[in-house]
Amino acid sequence: MSRVRAAIRRFWANRGGSASIEFAVVAPTLVLMLAAVIQVGLALQNYNAMRNISADVARYAMVQYATGNKLTDTQLGSYTRSVASGAPYLLTSTTNVIVADAATPQIAGVKEKTLTIQYTIPSLLSALGFDGFTITYSRPVFLVT
Repeated sequence: MSRVRAAIRRFWANRGGSASIEFAVVAPTLVLMLAAVIQVGLALQNYNAMRNISADVARYAMVQYATGNKLTDTQLGSYTRSVASGAPYLLTSTTNVIVADAATPQIAGVKEKTLTIQYTIPSLLSALGFDGFTITYSRPVFLVT
């Protein structure tokens, strides 16, 4: 019986694999936190891309109206989608664009449209059941008629 006790004492005193066990307990949390940080970074980058896209489209619309080319809401939406899917933005087909006339313009004598871009960010954690979330950016576009 003393041999069994001695073997049990040696087992409990051995610390050789403790680092491996601690890593196995902590590693999933660290990997999940890293993936979450990357996901937030992607969301911020995509939000910044949406802001830049809306600025490009607003500039395009203003130039077109200044030259006498009165674009429809559908044409502005198509142009927005083409800019979003092209370089350098490369937003995927989950981009939704809404162009509408403002109910009450903020500036008299100016045509105002509201450009809204919605984008669903792909999820890095989709294998774990976390779906991507949708971000929305909206801005007014003022057009001199």
